[in-house]
Amino acid sequence: MTNPTSDTEPTDSNLPGSGADDKESDDPESAGATTISRLDQETIERIAAGEVVTRPASVVTELVENSLDAGASTVSVAVKEGGKREIRVADDGHGMSSEDAVRAVDRHTTSKISGREDVDRVSTLGFRGEALSAVARMSRLSLTTKAGGVRGTQVTVNDEGEGEKEASVAGRDVGTTVTVRDLFHNTPARRKSLASTKREFAAISEAVTWYALCRPDVRFRLEHDGREVFTTPGAGRYTDAVLGTYGRDVASQSTEITAENEAHDGGSEGGNADKGGSGIGVTGLLVYPSATRATAGHVHTAVNGRAVGNETVRNAVLAGYGSLLPSDRYPVAVLDVSIPPEGVDVNVHPTKAEVALRDPTRVGQTVEKAVRETLRGVDLSRVSDIGFDLDSSLEPVEGESVFEACTVIGQFRRAYLLCEANEDLLVIDQHAAHERINYERLHGAIEGSSVESVPVDPPATVALSPTETAVLDAERASIEALGFGVEPVGGGICRVTDVPAPFGRVSEPAAIRDVLGAVGEGERNDPDDPREGLLKTLACHPSLKAGDELSDERVDDLLAQLGACEQSFACPHGRPTVLSIDERAFVRGFERPSRRLG
Repeated sequence: MTNPTSDTEPTDSNLPGSGADDKESDDPESAGATTISRLDQETIERIAAGEVVTRPASVVTELVENSLDAGASTVSVAVKEGGKREIRVADDGHGMSSEDAVRAVDRHTTSKISGREDVDRVSTLGFRGEALSAVARMSRLSLTTKAGGVRGTQVTVNDEGEGEKEASVAGRDVGTTVTVRDLFHNTPARRKSLASTKREFAAISEAVTWYALCRPDVRFRLEHDGREVFTTPGAGRYTDAVLGTYGRDVASQSTEITAENEAHDGGSEGGNADKGGSGIGVTGLLVYPSATRATAGHVHTAVNGRAVGNETVRNAVLAGYGSLLPSDRYPVAVLDVSIPPEGVDVNVHPTKAEVALRDPTRVGQTVEKAVRETLRGVDLSRVSDIGFDLDSSLEPVEGESVFEACTVIGQFRRAYLLCEANEDLLVIDQHAAHERINYERLHGAIEGSSVESVPVDPPATVALSPTETAVLDAERASIEALGFGVEPVGGGICRVTDVPAPFGRVSEPAAIRDVLGAVGEGERNDPDDPREGLLKTLACHPSLKAGDELSDERVDDLLAQLGACEQSFACPHGRPTVLSIDERAFVRGFERPSRRLG
């Protein structure tokens, strides 16, 4: 059977197992009515348009989302050469009939919405009916599916942009497999713009990990070049999903969260969307503050099962942890917020990377309260490091000569140096100051040679997430140049044989996790120089901490080194190292006239 595809240029997505509601009778010749249909023009115009197939990870995301929409309990992702050579996503969800399989690769064909009004209350992950068509035009695509009966269907879209598809009988269990080969083979400039194989796979690993954590009821398996990277059991427990991705150490320091904000209207219980309620549900897992990370990239959020980095939800999670978090540290957490479909606009971004909440304040308050109350009921083994709110009279210091006329008069809370400078009292954050010194000296060291390191005896084993493992594989040379000796062991474990010891202070082996997180964060925020985030993180670990008591000699050295920095008055993350309290603040406080110090 051969049918022409649409002549219009595809831009977006609908995916494997797209017929979540598709049925086929035991007799394949008497299959039920087709459930995949083409959207009308009015509906198409309401949908956010734009290119979504930008790299292998975006293809994987689209295919995985369609498998989940098809009710899959198992999703297997296998890629070759970082997805550039091949991507295969297989599921055991509801398959498609022969008619639906052929139609599914056409543009704007879907079983998930039927009209314009459905766009405002989307309850599925995919809905625009563009992905298979878009991917097919940029690769060599084949789809094998079976909804029931004894025979399945394979649809192959001819390559070289000929716009034809062929269907044939194929054997398969119920479910769908989509295979994408040679992505962007017919657009050489696009293919050339892809990152290295290791970096592309790191992005794929992050995407699959995110869904594996947010959907613990589904068994996920990720394979790269024939090697299994990770698997989750799909038993429905967030703890098991975290165990499969982060390892036993993190999973053992966690608690699951379940909370629900009932509807305001009193017309429904628990905000059941089917009853028209407006309740908000929160489920997931919170890792104790004893296991933190250097970036917020380990706060995995989802809205209605859609893995998306929603700022409202993420900030609410951080607020819920509050002062339990050490300064400059972030939790490991997985949060899925359930909101009635009409309370979420998923049609605001062409790649579905963002959603808009119609009542973000209420959602944020619900999440923050749920996180705070869950942690309050847990016997936490560690509280946050000392931290203080600064009075508004404190101002950042500027001016290169400030340290020349500086006299140290004491240390407060073993965290802040108090210094007298003319009419001002200077408060120096010893950690931020030392961090700035380390950062600038590391910068100089890395440009010339490797950073000094010391051996770990015996070597320490550190459990890594799949994304961290992929980043280590991609950036191992850069990480070793910064003083780490790292040997991948397999199974998400690495052996740390050496750690950086910049300027006499030794980093902990577990710092490798934060360094890997910084590399990934830097790759996303500053692809041209991802090393910046890595250096900032590495500078932090051996720096002075709150509680470190300094001798007079160490204080003098610290001030001299800080004064010699190119940027003395801010740490690498942009926070001030030195604040001043003008004498006038004391004058106002004590209600006395000002006096000049001689």
